[in-house]
Amino acid sequence: MSGIRGTPKERRMAGQGAVLLCSVLWSTSGLFIKLVDWHPALIAGGRSFLALAVLFLLRCCSREPAVPRRCVPILAASGLCYAATMILFVIANKLTASANAILLQYTAPVWACLLAWFLLRERPHWEHWIALLMVGAGMFLVFSGGLAGGSLLGDCLALVSGLAFGANSVVMRMYRDGNPADIMICAHITTAAFSLPFFFLYPPEPDAANVFSMLFMGIFQIGAASALFAYGIRRIRAVQAMLIAAIEPVLNPVWVFLVTGERPALSVVAGGCVIVAAVVFSSVVSARARRE
Repeated sequence: MSGIRGTPKERRMAGQGAVLLCSVLWSTSGLFIKLVDWHPALIAGGRSFLALAVLFLLRCCSREPAVPRRCVPILAASGLCYAATMILFVIANKLTASANAILLQYTAPVWACLLAWFLLRERPHWEHWIALLMVGAGMFLVFSGGLAGGSLLGDCLALVSGLAFGANSVVMRMYRDGNPADIMICAHITTAAFSLPFFFLYPPEPDAANVFSMLFMGIFQIGAASALFAYGIRRIRAVQAMLIAAIEPVLNPVWVFLVTGERPALSVVAGGCVIVAAVVFSSVVSARARRE
């Protein structure tokens, strides 16, 4: 979160490593959400509260300037979108299979493409239209497996979570000269505030397994990962970060299967492969077009 230093190659390598480690930490969310026997709002708010402590500490130790007053509305809007992403993703993980939740959320780049078209007048290119068709086919496969398991609500919430994540990336374009960590801090404040009433409505059971899982999610899976992402995204292109982050939806259901035995349906695996392939395809083609 400090200033950007080093040669261009060193900055790229540091950024790539940071986003890769961030993606691995993010991929553990499905597992630990499954392990915590609390109301989803408590999980989302509890881990955001712990993440705030990590991010505030790092923010205070950095030499980053304060947020300009003109950027506060953009910061608040982006933070709200990211908070909705986290809250809806946690709820979806409790209602449907982790594979369904992460793969449907991973449609975010496609939603970002459409929202940028309507809000920023950035017309999609041909590769984006092909990716949209592929994502549509992948969503059909994922939903067909989810419907068979009676998890339609969870699948829908995961899809809306992806929409919110895509909206967040569009709003972040308006804050491109600022510190991405500020957006994450704002999002975690919003999430923690949203969940506060639920701590009184559904008092949590503070047993060892729940406490350990929450500490890991708050400090490492969200807190440290947010700091790593904020560090990495300022050193590599967004397209490259998106490609590296593709490891998250691949690893997420693997951790869940190894620990809990939750096996995704074949239709979900097939749909997930199509969705990930669509995102990787559009990102690679877009990056090549920019270079040319």
